[in-house]
Amino acid sequence: MQGLRRRWSPETNRLMTASAHIVTAVIGAGVLSLAWATAQLGWVAGAIAIMGFSVITWYTSTLLADCYRSSDPATGKRNYTYMDAVKANLGGIKYKFCALAQYGSLVGITIGCTITASVSMAAVKRSKCFHKEGHEVGCHTSNNMFIAIFGTTQLILSQIPDFHKLSKLSIVAALMSFTYSSIGVALSIAKVAGGNHGKTTLTGVAVGLDVSRSQKVWQIFQAIGDVAFAYSFSIVLIEIQDTLKSSPPENEVMKKAASIGISITTMFYALCGLIGYAAFGNKAPGNFLTGFGFYEPFWLIDFANVCVVVHLLGTYQVFCQPIFQSVERWCHNQWRERSFITREHPIHIPLCGIYPVNFFRVIWRTGYVISTAVIAMIFPFFNDFVGLIGAATFWPLTVYFPVEMYISQARVERFSCSWMRLKILSWACLIVSLLAAAGSIQGLTSALKEFKPFMAVS
Repeated sequence: MQGLRRRWSPETNRLMTASAHIVTAVIGAGVLSLAWATAQLGWVAGAIAIMGFSVITWYTSTLLADCYRSSDPATGKRNYTYMDAVKANLGGIKYKFCALAQYGSLVGITIGCTITASVSMAAVKRSKCFHKEGHEVGCHTSNNMFIAIFGTTQLILSQIPDFHKLSKLSIVAALMSFTYSSIGVALSIAKVAGGNHGKTTLTGVAVGLDVSRSQKVWQIFQAIGDVAFAYSFSIVLIEIQDTLKSSPPENEVMKKAASIGISITTMFYALCGLIGYAAFGNKAPGNFLTGFGFYEPFWLIDFANVCVVVHLLGTYQVFCQPIFQSVERWCHNQWRERSFITREHPIHIPLCGIYPVNFFRVIWRTGYVISTAVIAMIFPFFNDFVGLIGAATFWPLTVYFPVEMYISQARVERFSCSWMRLKILSWACLIVSLLAAAGSIQGLTSALKEFKPFMAVS
């Protein structure tokens, strides 16, 4: 009994909760495109990309964890948000650049969650149609209704006041991510074992056979962006770390949580990307659960897509809460005397007890959710959107700011070996991000030429 008490101590619970937040934030829409990304890169480059981005994200996360407190990682002044940490350590124009990069990426990710969830819900409907009518029937359906359903659910969940109230939702979402990833891997293994698998090569899709030379180049760049997007959680690491208590030191617990979370997700990413590629070959769909490389058993595919939707309900909240809190904190400081903004109204909700309702919070958060749903209806391009978000966020938020803040806080000597190592890492990742952005922009441009807004069909 004593061993069990030690195992489930408050410190262990906090570590597990932080790890669950990370898994929820990391494993999301990105995992669904990894088979396609591996098909563009091939066996060698695909595996290197998945492992390389994993190592970089883990390393920069340890740097960022030390910047939660200013001046000293264990005893310095707390920084409650990513932007607070940048302001305390770097200040000036870099703080403004961080605000643009972080909140732009958070908005983009919430839109991406909406797009992906709607595609998964539509896939459930299409799966039943295929099972009943046959695989040759199109079974196309509009995504708009499913975007509206997802948005309506988020209207309710968005009234959760802050990160501290999200622990149960994150744990459920993390379990869902394990479930649908495992189903996807199991179906891929079954497809390979059954001999009904696609053609694979060391270099991926073949020029002249599958794509033209220019398409191959652009799709490689876009695939790099897709892999980068799969690891985009650093932007909420400080907010997750803020849920931890100061004993033991938050940075130590966060480093352990990052190691656990990233190790788990990398394992799933390698399985989904590499085994998914083995199953589908160079014809891998953009979303390996909704692209209908699998038709049967239809009920299992439906269940996997339902798990995707439940997971994305939690992911949306993990990424939108920093936006909500920042806007509400700013408004509270600007208009302290306005009861509409500052006053909480206790309301009794059956089975839930007393819940504080703030009218400004209700209106502002409702407006945000509606806005993301409308944008998702206008630009419902899964792979291109995922790649662009990954390219736009990976370098500044996952690499550049953590490196610069660590150099400033640790007082790393200019032109020392450590300084040069960190700078080379940052510059190399900048080049990769620029190439990935170019590929995704080209893909979006091509898709927009033939698309009519609010007419998305799965």
